[in-house]
Amino acid sequence: MKFPFFASFIVFLIVVSYQISKSRRYTEKMEDSFWERELRANNTRRKSLDNLNYITIPFEALPMSVMTDDESVLEYQQTLRSLAGSPIVNFTGISNTDLKLQYGAPNIELLMRYDQNYTTLACTLQRWAEKLYEAGHAAEAQQILEFAISTDTDVSNTYKLLASIYVSEENHDKIAALKERAEHLKSGSKNIILRILQEYGF
Repeated sequence: MKFPFFASFIVFLIVVSYQISKSRRYTEKMEDSFWERELRANNTRRKSLDNLNYITIPFEALPMSVMTDDESVLEYQQTLRSLAGSPIVNFTGISNTDLKLQYGAPNIELLMRYDQNYTTLACTLQRWAEKLYEAGHAAEAQQILEFAISTDTDVSNTYKLLASIYVSEENHDKIAALKERAEHLKSGSKNIILRILQEYGF
């Protein structure tokens, strides 16, 4: 009885060894591919940034006159005004390597700054909307959230709050549009957002 067990154990070791070797070769191949792309990216010359999808803050479509006696609201609005003077671009889901390949390595710091501006924008819009919603200004919060969604934000709470507003309004068309927008996100948060929407019956 010992021999069949020993033979099975040997076969098991061979299979495990093969799988480990296969995994190691795959990892090495992926690393080689990454460093090859990174080398090409670092040697890519500066390219024009004129065609970037720059985001403009539509102050005329936002509730700038609501709760202006609240310090937090004033702070959020001031942050937005400061951002309005800087380029804002959403690069969520795009790696630095891809950015360098597409726009040139010399532009990477500039592009990261544009993306950081976007992160600040998305977070500020969410906090502002939450503040207004909690104070009973659901319609005004909706205006802010819809602008945030139009920029392809991946802040999950933005989708969650807007979904709850749509549900309360029984606005089925906008519910469907919100889900469709989420399905096209490039962010790693996409599945989390879709799960949140499913909880609301979307």
